Amino acid sequence: MAMVGLFWITEGCVYVGAKPAGAAPGVRLTEGGLEILGQEQGRRAWAWDEVRGLDVRDVAVRSPARRLASMAFDSVVVLFTGDGEHPPAFTVLVETESDGTVEANVLAAVTGGIHTPDEYDLSRTLLTRLADGTTTVGELLGWRRDEPEDVAPTKEQRLALLRGWTAAASV
Repeated sequence: MAMVGLFWITEGCVYVGAKPAGAAPGVRLTEGGLEILGQEQGRRAWAWDEVRGLDVRDVAVRSPARRLASMAFDSVVVLFTGDGEHPPAFTVLVETESDGTVEANVLAAVTGGIHTPDEYDLSRTLLTRLADGTTTVGELLGWRRDEPEDVAPTKEQRLALLRGWTAAASV
C-alpha cells in the first residue's frame, strides 16, 4: 500500500483517505465504481457511469513549512499530555445521477492529516478525472502493482504521479 496525495493505493483498490478498519468510515474506489464504507454511514455503492462528480472538503492544507510546524507542535503536545487523537476526518462529496450529492466521512492517512497545497489541488483534479472517466482507477492500481510493496514513493515521486494521472490524455 502507498499514500499518494489523498489516496491510499493497494493492489486491488484505492481509498480516499485511510483504508478503514472495522466499522471506521471510508470511501473505496475500484475499477467497477465507488463504495461508501463504515457502520455509521451505511454501505452505499455506485458504478462509475452513475457518478457525476467527486470532490472533498474539510481537508487540512498547509504550506510545507506550516505543515512541519503543525506536526512538531502536535508531537510535543502528545509527548507532554499523552493525549493523542484519532486521525482527522475530512468529507468526500459524491455526486450521483440517482441520489444527488452524498457526503461521506473518511479519515486522513497522512501524518498529522495535513496535505500540501500542490498535493491537495492535484488530488482534487484527479477526483474530477476519475468521475468523468478521463483517468481510471486501473491506472492507479497498475502503478501500485508494478512497485515493490515495501517501498513508499518520495514526496517528489508522489507529486510526479499525481501530475501524470491528471495530465493523462482524454479517453
